[in-house]
Amino acid sequence: MAEHDLSDLRARAEKGDAEAADELIELATERGDPDELRHLADLGNATATDQLIELATERGDQDELRRLAGAGSSDAADQLIELASERGDLDELRRLADLGNATATDQLIELASELGDLDELRRLAGQGNVTAAEVLSELTAE
Repeated sequence: MAEHDLSDLRARAEKGDAEAADELIELATERGDPDELRHLADLGNATATDQLIELATERGDQDELRRLAGAGSSDAADQLIELASERGDLDELRRLADLGNATATDQLIELASELGDLDELRRLAGQGNVTAAEVLSELTAE
């Protein structure tokens, strides 16, 4: 597609033309263009947000997922938790748990338990997390 045509498509999409936005999302997805998707997502296009989350997940782009989660996307937060869990990233899970994400807290407890990280379980239990306290009790009783 010629740059002129692409510019016209962008301008139409920015003015609310759903058909132009869909075409632009399709092109950006085919090219793996996060900038184009990010621009449309920032304009409030849910389909672009979904595609950006998918692309960021495929690339393991935690920064992009953090940005989207910070903007309120629960899907991005879920993908970020999944990536952090797969990588054994206690710091990321802790950060999300400390922001109040219950799923991240559950994953943090599970990972800390698997790793035998009693300090992390004590920290969570000290914050009043009953599950962490129970897991800690089980691990220290063994």
